[in-house]
Amino acid sequence: MGANWMQFVAGGLTAGAVYALVALGFSIVYHASHAINFAQGEFVMIGGMGAVSLVALGLPLWAAVPLAVAGAMLVGLLVQRLALEPAQAGGQADVVTLIIITIGVALFLRGLAQLVWDKGIHSLPAFTGSEPMHLGGATVMPQSLWVLGGSAVAVLALGWFFNRTLLGKAMRATAINPLAARLMGISTRGVMRLSFVLAAALGALGGVLTAPITLTSYDVGVMLGLKGFAAAILGGLGSFGGAVAGGLLLGLIEGLGAGFVSSAYKDVIAFVVILAVLFFLPGGLVGARGSERV
Repeated sequence: MGANWMQFVAGGLTAGAVYALVALGFSIVYHASHAINFAQGEFVMIGGMGAVSLVALGLPLWAAVPLAVAGAMLVGLLVQRLALEPAQAGGQADVVTLIIITIGVALFLRGLAQLVWDKGIHSLPAFTGSEPMHLGGATVMPQSLWVLGGSAVAVLALGWFFNRTLLGKAMRATAINPLAARLMGISTRGVMRLSFVLAAALGALGGVLTAPITLTSYDVGVMLGLKGFAAAILGGLGSFGGAVAGGLLLGLIEGLGAGFVSSAYKDVIAFVVILAVLFFLPGGLVGARGSERV
């Protein structure tokens, strides 16, 4: 029983780390615009599928991964610049309109992915081999350590960026009071663009880290995006620490539930959690900064 317990925990933490990255992307965009970016899951897909294509073209993995993340960042910038920014010009679009636009963008990117790639399932080579390791009674793949380590580095780097850099502080100021930020000379339009670039980078990072384990396809971002959203709600939408905590907790609940109850309910668990939080703990575990309902 002890070994099984550790195995479920290890699997749950690996999945939870990816959910945390996706949830952080939701929180960053929510901070900047108070809207939910339902195209966040497609950035996960672009990262994974982009890396697969670049490796197929002959690029080494160490070059394909950062290039795939950079490509997703470019897509994130284009999404904000071409789809959302015109709607936001002059303050004409409300939050619901922005959310509907992101849903349309998600459908567009998914359809475009079918044309660029295909409907098949693709694999990405493991970063450092596929020989399993035994840690604390659990059998862990080396790629799982890459997922946990890469996610931890991304979270620490994001914390440093928002707390220690002038640009990060400008983004925080815009989130708190956009009008005051503009009066102080901060480009709120630039902040919005940067928020989508960062969100795309986090999503794509999750995509390339998890592709060697779970494989990837044109529609892989649908479920990961929904679970990332559930993690953001669980932790408290708008809270970066809450996004990380919500992602890890959701992964643990999902892993333990699949192990001790049934793997058939694995995907259902995320939606049960989000409904329970919305009913009994609307602010999430940490407490969201805003209380706007969308």
